[in-house]
Amino acid sequence: MNPNISIVTLGVEDLAASTTFYEKLGWANTKASQPSVTFLQGHSIVLGLYGRAALAEDADVENVPAGFRGVALAVNMEDESAVDAFFAHAVDCGATATKQPQKVFWGGYSGYFSDPDGHLWEVAYNPFFEGDPKSGQLKLELKE
Repeated sequence: MNPNISIVTLGVEDLAASTTFYEKLGWANTKASQPSVTFLQGHSIVLGLYGRAALAEDADVENVPAGFRGVALAVNMEDESAVDAFFAHAVDCGATATKQPQKVFWGGYSGYFSDPDGHLWEVAYNPFFEGDPKSGQLKLELKE
């Protein structure tokens, strides 16, 4: 079995508002979407949006209040100027800037924003990662 993430599903309070936010950000809505769930096509992954309470019920977990979830999703860009441009676009679409893009201790450049439901996204340029710089597709060297 090849480990892979094919869909990331985010629990959201307002499905229509979150769908609009991610469409403005550049994700494409799909025919698989239904009134209760949105499936947005990205370049290499599908982003699912589902009601927060319904997602908690489906997973048989308690729907606890929002706060830091110990998770950040990431978008890797081709250079620092692309990070700045995408970050500014996200804020224009309704994201909240939590950390402005800046040079970081590990030698790259990144910033963080949160979506309307508080899900954290990092926008980064990592000069040590190889892959397709235009698409953000990463291909890291495996340990032997």
